[in-house]
Amino acid sequence: MPTNTINGHTFEVDGEGFFTVRSQWSEDLAHELAPLIGVELDEEHLAPLRFMRADAGEDRNTPTLRRMQTVGGFEVRDLYRLSPGKPAKKMAWLAGLPKPVGCV
Repeated sequence: MPTNTINGHTFEVDGEGFFTVRSQWSEDLAHELAPLIGVELDEEHLAPLRFMRADAGEDRNTPTLRRMQTVGGFEVRDLYRLSPGKPAKKMAWLAGLPKPVGCV
């Protein structure tokens, strides 16, 4: 597996750059990753990331936007505002999770 290193944090990734080892993620690392995709993390950004990690821990699948809305209670429009373009994909990457099923 390829590895990435950012400011002393080393983590294994797949061919698209998504984490392959959940335990290598931390919120500190998420703060280091966020500027790479034009996001400045604050508590509003961290809430969906924390939900995604907790939810993925239950069934090992990265939650989709629909699941984040129905189970997590997040408004899809807010997720798009926090991570414009492809929010599920960007948030999964920032949360140290595999790309959600169905994301291109």
